[in-house]
Amino acid sequence: MSEYLASLGWFLFLLGGLIFLQHRLHFEIQAVLLLLTRRSDLTIALFSILFLPGVLIHETSHFLMAKLLGVKTGRISFIPQPLANGRLQLGFVETAPTDLVRDVLIGSTPLLVGGAVAAYIGLFQLGIVNYWNELLSGKIGNLLTELPQLYSQRDFWLWFYLIFVVSSTMFPSASDRRAWLPITIIAGSLLGLVLLAGAGPWMLVHLAPPTNKLLQVLTVIFGISLTIHLVLLFPFFIVRTLLNRLTGLKVR
Repeated sequence: MSEYLASLGWFLFLLGGLIFLQHRLHFEIQAVLLLLTRRSDLTIALFSILFLPGVLIHETSHFLMAKLLGVKTGRISFIPQPLANGRLQLGFVETAPTDLVRDVLIGSTPLLVGGAVAAYIGLFQLGIVNYWNELLSGKIGNLLTELPQLYSQRDFWLWFYLIFVVSSTMFPSASDRRAWLPITIIAGSLLGLVLLAGAGPWMLVHLAPPTNKLLQVLTVIFGISLTIHLVLLFPFFIVRTLLNRLTGLKVR
């Protein structure tokens, strides 16, 4: 049981950290672009171009899953649009109303596809997990010694860029998550009934191991993405701070 709780704890910690770092890094990038260009429209254009590969994967995933599930689709757009709440919508896919299960599947697909792409790049192209494990185990000396090997890999910067933009756009938007709350309530209620019926020991034996494996896979994906975001956050923070002092302007 302690192993499962540890996996769940790491999953929640990395998920929360990644969400925070993603929002913070997006702000820093937009702030730097706005301070350099002094134009909001140009900032939006440059920001959307930067994340275009990730947006293409995100919206195409929605579209293909909707088609696979037999849900009608309307317009698909990769052109950014400012929203009324001040946020930026990088793209969208129009889908017809459907049942909760298919709605959840369509909304979750970018996370599954984007996570798979990020895992492939991080594990097989960059080997980031090895460096992450050394950091967690406190082997800082080995980490510093081996980091130059990471940069010298073939096409390193291309893979680094792709894993960043894909993992930074893989999370479902608010509209993608509209069916998550009701389906969670239904699933939680069913789980409660099953436990009351005395199926807890059976679930612990048969369902806990695959669930633990799933949490470990997601932890690896989120750990890779969190590392990339953390590495990029400090340079953009420093540049934004310097631009604030040089221009006397601040972005809120």
